[in-house]
Amino acid sequence: MLKIDSKHRLVGEHVAWQATPNVGGALAARYLVMHYTAGSSAASAIATLTTKKTQGNASAHLVLARDGAITQLAPFNVVTWHAGISQWDGIVGLNNASIGIEIDNAGLLSRVGRKFVAWFGREIPGSEVMVAVHKHGGPERPWHAYTAVQIERCLELAQLLVQRYGLAGVIGHDDIARGRKLDPGPAFPLASIAARALGREDDAPVVYAVTAETLNIRTGPDASFPPAAAPLPRGTRVELLEPGSRWSKVEVAGLTDLEGWVNNRFIERVKVARQRGTPQETRASKKPARRSPRN
Repeated sequence: MLKIDSKHRLVGEHVAWQATPNVGGALAARYLVMHYTAGSSAASAIATLTTKKTQGNASAHLVLARDGAITQLAPFNVVTWHAGISQWDGIVGLNNASIGIEIDNAGLLSRVGRKFVAWFGREIPGSEVMVAVHKHGGPERPWHAYTAVQIERCLELAQLLVQRYGLAGVIGHDDIARGRKLDPGPAFPLASIAARALGREDDAPVVYAVTAETLNIRTGPDASFPPAAAPLPRGTRVELLEPGSRWSKVEVAGLTDLEGWVNNRFIERVKVARQRGTPQETRASKKPARRSPRN
C-alpha cells in the first residue's frame, strides 16, 4: 500500500527516490496531471528529468515504469516543470498548480508496413498497440498501450493524492495544452481513473439522455466522421466514457459493444434521486426535442 509521509514523499513497495534539481518554489496543488514520457524507458526519462540544462529544463514529481516501479523526483509540495505552456479552469501555467506523473510509454506510433514503430526507432509489438482516435480529433492512429500494472498504480496514486491534497481534478497534458500535446492519449483510461479517484458515487457511470429526436453517434469527435451505427432516438441513455468540450465519447446503455462520439449539445445528464428507498431517474433540465437527425 502506498502512503505519503510528513515530508511529502511517497512510501511503499517498489518506490525509489532520485532528486531532481529542476524545481521551483512551494506548491499547493489543485490538480493531478498525467503524461506519457514518449521515450524509450523509465530510466531514460528519469535521466532527462534529473539533468540540469542551460535552458529547457523539465521535471515531474513521479516517473512510473512499465513494471509498476515508481521513482519520485521531488516532494509533492514543491513545483516541478512538467506542464509547460498550459491553462485550465482559469489558471494559466499549471506547473504552479499541479502534481505531474510521467508514465513510461512510447506514445503515438508510426506504421511502417505491417509494423508499429516509435519515434526513436523501436518496433512495438502488435500486442502492445491500440489503434484509436484521440479525444480531441484526428484520424485513427496507433498508440502504445499501457500495462495493467501501470493503470492499477495510476489509480492508486490518483486516489491517494486526491485524498491527501484535496485535488479538484485528474487531467491529461492534452487537456491543459490542447493542440500542443497529445499525452496521455486514448490508450490511457483517464476518465475512469479520474472518476474513481474523485469518489464518484458507487463508481457508477455518468448517464446522459439524448434530447434530439434522433442523434448521430459517430466514430470520431467531429461531424466529418462516419456514423458508428443508426441514429439514436430521443431518450436513449448513454454512459459517459471520455468527456470533451464539444464532443464526448459514450457507450449506449445496455449495448456494451456500441461506443461512439456524440455532440454535447444534444444530450443532458440524468440525475438519480432516491425517494422512499427507490432510485428514480429524473432529468437535469428540460429542453425542446429536435426533429431532424443531429450530429
